[in-house]
Amino acid sequence: MASAKEIQNRIKSVKDTRKITSAMYMISSSKLKRAKKVLADTEPYFFALRSAIARVLRHVPDMEHRYFDSRSRIRPEDRKIGYILVSGDKGLAGAYNHNVFKMAEERIAGPGSFRLFVLGEVGRQYFAKKQMDVDTDFRYTVQKPTMHRARVIAERMIDLYLTGALDEVYIIYTQMVNSVTMEAEVEQLLPLNKVTFNDPHMVKDMAAVHQEEIQFTPSPEAVIDSIVPNYLSGMIYSCLVESYASEHNSRMMAMEAATASADGMLKELSIQYNRVRQAAITQEITEVISGAKAQKKRRR
Repeated sequence: MASAKEIQNRIKSVKDTRKITSAMYMISSSKLKRAKKVLADTEPYFFALRSAIARVLRHVPDMEHRYFDSRSRIRPEDRKIGYILVSGDKGLAGAYNHNVFKMAEERIAGPGSFRLFVLGEVGRQYFAKKQMDVDTDFRYTVQKPTMHRARVIAERMIDLYLTGALDEVYIIYTQMVNSVTMEAEVEQLLPLNKVTFNDPHMVKDMAAVHQEEIQFTPSPEAVIDSIVPNYLSGMIYSCLVESYASEHNSRMMAMEAATASADGMLKELSIQYNRVRQAAITQEITEVISGAKAQKKRRR
């Protein structure tokens, strides 16, 4: 059995760790609330852009546009696919990073050549260790997502798609389903799929849009050219905020579990310490009594 001093040192170490996990829980809780508010504030803008694209397609269903070009002439094994992967800048977030890494590896195992654009330091280190093809110029933090950062990323992806460097672009991120469930998701950014915009579940309040005749100036293609970059920026921004909220929610759950574990360890260590103290006190009392008896016998 460990000595009382060793148990005291262990108790102090666990208490210090508990303070850290408790503080990290509070910090993540505060950041999660802010992220949820940002997401709620930006969703109307995102859905308005989606509704606008759906409205154009509804009036001009046969329109051919470069953003909707699926490049079906290119064989699956020859297609160049880009994946934007949103990971964290730090660990201690449960399975948050592992889930997106697993999904990315499953997608990369499919046909075609891939190109990884990794957001977050944890993801960059993970794929660097595996010696996988990662775009080293694509270095963005995932802390405090901004619309400007999303717009820069969207412009880069659009340029690669339009120049033929990429045939498809996807984003792999984490969606916060509820306060206890986070799921890794993959969304196709380019090319756009017309069917997606005809889905009433994907476009909110479509039934409330009046089906009147509209005019496009200078042309429907020009309108799409103007709307799509903003739409993609909004979509990427939404994914960044979702991932940011999911990361802090995962970290909250992990730190809560760690704090509870520390409480359990402190309880067990306190019991051990009390037993050792009692044993030491009992030993001292026994020695005192034995010494007193020995002195008494000598006097006789």
